[in-house]
Amino acid sequence: MNFIVRWLITALAVAFTVWLVPGIGFATAGNSVIDVVAFAIVLALLNMAVKPILQALSLPITVLTFGLFYLVVNTAMLYLASGISGGLFGVDFYIASFGSAFIASIVISIASSVLNSIIE
Repeated sequence: MNFIVRWLITALAVAFTVWLVPGIGFATAGNSVIDVVAFAIVLALLNMAVKPILQALSLPITVLTFGLFYLVVNTAMLYLASGISGGLFGVDFYIASFGSAFIASIVISIASSVLNSIIE
């Protein structure tokens, strides 16, 4: 049940971010709901499995930058999810630049936090 709630929150945050942030989105305009769902599944799974490992490995840099490197880890998760969802599901999630991915990671983090606080 926890994964389903986390996945739905991630899907809403990704949909909001695609709508808000220029430079990221889906290349195909036909099945955008299916694309968001597939991308959110991959991103939620990566956030549960890979992200804690990356956070532990980058802990010294995160401490030195007072937590700002955590945003770079989130950006890396977006790039990784984009590649994996394209390979597994054929979802063409494009990221125009590192800057747009960085802004998108901030927006997804804030949107997920707000939605988590509303639900829990």
